[in-house]
Amino acid sequence: MKLKTYIVEDNATIRENLIGTLEELATIEPVGAAETEDDGKAWLTDPTAQWDLAIVDLFLRQGSGLGVLAACRERKPHQRVVVLSNYATPDVRMRCAQLGVDAVFDKSNEIDALVDYCISQTGGLDAGHSQRVS
Repeated sequence: MKLKTYIVEDNATIRENLIGTLEELATIEPVGAAETEDDGKAWLTDPTAQWDLAIVDLFLRQGSGLGVLAACRERKPHQRVVVLSNYATPDVRMRCAQLGVDAVFDKSNEIDALVDYCISQTGGLDAGHSQRVS
């Protein structure tokens, strides 16, 4: 089963490369993307939106990924939210954890870890459930 994945990233090149990499290596199904906080929040909190994984950058063209994360705190149990950022400092990781994020990955050196995370979540979907990663 493929992870229905929504990406909040304002850099089109990064977004397209990420989608290509994850489609090839981690069997995701992209279901949409946003470049701004408002667009990301609107889509991800829409009760009719069908998604398993949201990948959120913190620095966006408009607003902040932190606002998107806060909006996703009340999500369905199977839905996962991860951060992919160039600014994955210990303080940022702590703030993301406070906002209920499932994982934080650094764009510069943790793409492999993100791929592994996606693969592990796909296994959970195949089994009919997923466990939240702390």
